Amino acid sequence: MAGNFYCCPDPVSGRRICADALPEQCKGRAYRVIDGAGNLIREVGPPLTPEQKALQEQEAKKKKELETQQREQRRKDMALLETYGSTLDIDKARARAEEEVAYSMRQAESRIADAQVRRTRLEQEAEFYKHKSLPPELAKGLKDVEAEITAQRGLLASKQQDLEAVRIRFVEEKKRYIEITTGGGNLMHPAMGGPRPQPGK
Repeated sequence: MAGNFYCCPDPVSGRRICADALPEQCKGRAYRVIDGAGNLIREVGPPLTPEQKALQEQEAKKKKELETQQREQRRKDMALLETYGSTLDIDKARARAEEEVAYSMRQAESRIADAQVRRTRLEQEAEFYKHKSLPPELAKGLKDVEAEITAQRGLLASKQQDLEAVRIRFVEEKKRYIEITTGGGNLMHPAMGGPRPQPGK
């Protein structure tokens, strides 16, 4: 830049050296840029060490991850406010979701009970063949009913996990909703210019 000077201490003598282009002695070291009147324009630090570069990259990565998390949280918060008008709405949605899962669980339990009845009947029939091979149709029936009971028990266990997940999800959503609508969530509702009021808990 015309009219500017690059200055740094001489690494040998310690005296300040300046030039209108970066002096050889200043390369790879900290230096200052001053104008013709001697005013400091900017300071340039020494090149970063490999350790400093790695730390800088790590901090930049953490900052980027944090910004991504914050954007995602804002998106979730807005979706929460658009979905529910009050905590009562959340409670109703939770009840519906729990009932859907509970209905599936009752169906699985009913199928297990029916299969167990069929298995008992087939086992009683198999008693007549204690000392001889079971007829193929009877053997297949026993195998199929055991497979159905196993499958329905697996489904029931899965639905029990789903029910717990539903409860946890709605507890967290309700907690976050209250934080946002009472001003603790740091989210301003765009349609209202401020935290959305809490109609009821």
